[in-house]
Amino acid sequence: MTFDLETLSLNSPTNLWLEIPENQQTKIWEKSQAFSTDNRRWMAYLNRLSLNAFLPWFKEEYAINAKVFPNAATLPSIWEVTNGTGISFNGKKLVLIPSEALDISELRVPQEWVDIPNWSADYYAAVQVNIEAGYIRIWGYTSAVNLKEKGTYDANERTYCLNKENLIANFSILGIAAQLCPEEITKTQTVPLTELSATQAENLITRLGNSQLINPRQAVPFTMWGALLEHGGWRQGLYEKRQGMPKQWSIRQWMQAGVSEFAQQFGWGSIDLQPSLAGFRGTEAPTQETTLIKKISISGLEYHLSVKLKNSDTLHRIWRFELRRATVGEMIPVGVKLMLLTEDLQPFDGNQAQARKPAERIYVDVALGEEEEGLVWKTEPVSDDFEYETLYL
Repeated sequence: MTFDLETLSLNSPTNLWLEIPENQQTKIWEKSQAFSTDNRRWMAYLNRLSLNAFLPWFKEEYAINAKVFPNAATLPSIWEVTNGTGISFNGKKLVLIPSEALDISELRVPQEWVDIPNWSADYYAAVQVNIEAGYIRIWGYTSAVNLKEKGTYDANERTYCLNKENLIANFSILGIAAQLCPEEITKTQTVPLTELSATQAENLITRLGNSQLINPRQAVPFTMWGALLEHGGWRQGLYEKRQGMPKQWSIRQWMQAGVSEFAQQFGWGSIDLQPSLAGFRGTEAPTQETTLIKKISISGLEYHLSVKLKNSDTLHRIWRFELRRATVGEMIPVGVKLMLLTEDLQPFDGNQAQARKPAERIYVDVALGEEEEGLVWKTEPVSDDFEYETLYL
């Protein structure tokens, strides 16, 4: 499964040819099994092969800070429903669109990567994957502006299509242009998507989460579909539903049985603290207090976001969301905010706390009843690799 890089480069000298290490293919295939259909498993495999071959090269050659967008843990929920892998670098976004097709006459970009506001990219790269020969070939790329101006929209497939002659074959131009012309306009304006309520989203997840529905992305209007995917918590719920998984984001379940293995991939963990014995009478020992913790980074500084139950009254539970610096003794800078939103991203009274002066911690307490409710956390400035998570309390 090796190929002659020099010969291939001579045949198409402007294209980028990268080797897929043979010893990675089996491991990557094993990581590509948690999908609802054989087709989605295969597409996830092609995407991960492309990412693993391309990203180390791109970081070394052009952008050491390049990373997966939104973040690596979100990739399965994206690949379950559409093709493509997002990469962010130097304030720009690039999307790899892999395919095994021998026909390289046009690039076909799924609409999600163009018209979902938080997903829309600056550049799109056509990637030909040859598993048998063990290489990927980036045979062309385009800016979003060029894709919209010179391409066509296929309403049946919900893709933007651009002929080969309108692509730039030499990928190195992208890296040079991004460095020398950072102010170049590469993105287009996106149209606002439908605002979904939590009930609408739940109904869509129930309907589209049926794994027998082979192509959920074309089962509802795009403005609704795009809004569902843009909300990371809802998209994650759709992915889990299509895998037949039980609920993975219940804080109450995490408190009782430990953080789900799935949520651990997103950085969540827990610690058990023994309350102080001071003031306790009798022989009964106090129960441990479980605190859920996620490490996050804001403006290059490390923090701990924690969630804990402040009281034990099951009828009127009070939950505390707290933000601290990861290093004991370091202070939160002035202006940093911690916010809670409803599942459909609406604010409510008392939903935020702000550091008015350097502070050890800031926190928000929220009172909830017996029924589980979904809440979303967010910080300002926005934390690195941020995406909405729906936590059910």
